[in-house]
Amino acid sequence: MTEALDKSALADSNTEDVVMTVRGLWKVYGENPTRVMEPEHAGKSKDEILEELGNVVALQDVSFDVASGQTLVVMGLSGSGKSTLVRCLIRLIEPVAGEIKVEGEDILQYTEKELGQFHRSKTAMVFQHFGLMPHRNVESNVRWGLEVRGLPHDQVVEKSAQAISQVGLTGWENAYPRELSGGMQQRVGLARALAVDPDILLMDEPFSGLDPLIRTQMQDELLRLQGELHKTIVFITHDLNEALKVGDRIVIMRDGRVIQNSVPKDIVLNPSDDYVAEFTRNVQAAEVLTAGTVATAPRMIVGSDASAEDVTKKMEESKTPVAYVVASDGKYVGAVEREFVASSEPSNSVKGLISADIISIDEHTPFKAVLPSMIVDHNPMAVVDESETLIGEILPETVAKQLADELLEA
Repeated sequence: MTEALDKSALADSNTEDVVMTVRGLWKVYGENPTRVMEPEHAGKSKDEILEELGNVVALQDVSFDVASGQTLVVMGLSGSGKSTLVRCLIRLIEPVAGEIKVEGEDILQYTEKELGQFHRSKTAMVFQHFGLMPHRNVESNVRWGLEVRGLPHDQVVEKSAQAISQVGLTGWENAYPRELSGGMQQRVGLARALAVDPDILLMDEPFSGLDPLIRTQMQDELLRLQGELHKTIVFITHDLNEALKVGDRIVIMRDGRVIQNSVPKDIVLNPSDDYVAEFTRNVQAAEVLTAGTVATAPRMIVGSDASAEDVTKKMEESKTPVAYVVASDGKYVGAVEREFVASSEPSNSVKGLISADIISIDEHTPFKAVLPSMIVDHNPMAVVDESETLIGEILPETVAKQLADELLEA
């Protein structure tokens, strides 16, 4: 069986792609906080530690990686430790133990001066309640981070204008926060963060204070921007549907611990325990999964300059009915079917033998949108990213299994 495609897991396994590494992170409030970490207290709950020692445990031995260009979602209910975690990641709150490495450097060892430089040059944060300065207009709010960095005036003007355009606020530069809707205010906060071009963007429940419709629009906007900018994002939320929509990988927390760290598909289909299963109990996989999350690795990829003779031989040897054709720059060209390739002139280039029956879809396409075409045509589909690079395929048997699983659970 073809292994499921997991881009984030592949990235995590490649240390060159990991931007942030968190290991054994603890945050404990109260006297002598490190005693909580002693062996005799291992495995005790947050409530037990509070009762026995009087310490409040916010984070317990938290570990995970964030890959370059990945949106890592940290999800949990109130009191799970997710907001404490995101503040510890940039030392707005000081952990009591652990390691936070950014591009190989442990920021917990930074001096105050080094930490200030780290905040100015590496990170930006988008807050739940916008964090805008009411006496500054849109343009001035967006410029603020650039001014703090001491950039020349012409660069400040250029970068702020670019960020305002990116979030769709061109024409609102002179408006003040009080004149904007909640969604527009959050766009200003996002533009302010993007303007400084951070290596890591931290978002603490940025859309939770918005009306449902505007919240959905902002999630879509974030996906659009991420498709263009490929930022490394740590996104905090308490909403599973939001986590499944925007996350490449999801860390679920409870009582300061990481309960599951998986790609969205596994959160829904393979919850690690009853706690996670309860989160996903009312979630229909077809409603929240995307083409990218259910795609499997392409069974065969050939170059666009390959001959029909060579491709036929490869397809017959591997008994593969479909091969996906890519150009020299990696762009997806189309798919060819074995029977048609085998019946053509041996010297023909496969680029001229593309099948109209094998369609391609964007990786963010909802899985439910895949079902009708797949059920009618019974053909595999190519899945591409925003740059038209082939990332996987969806097979009819994958769809059939998913439908069967949902019927059994209904």
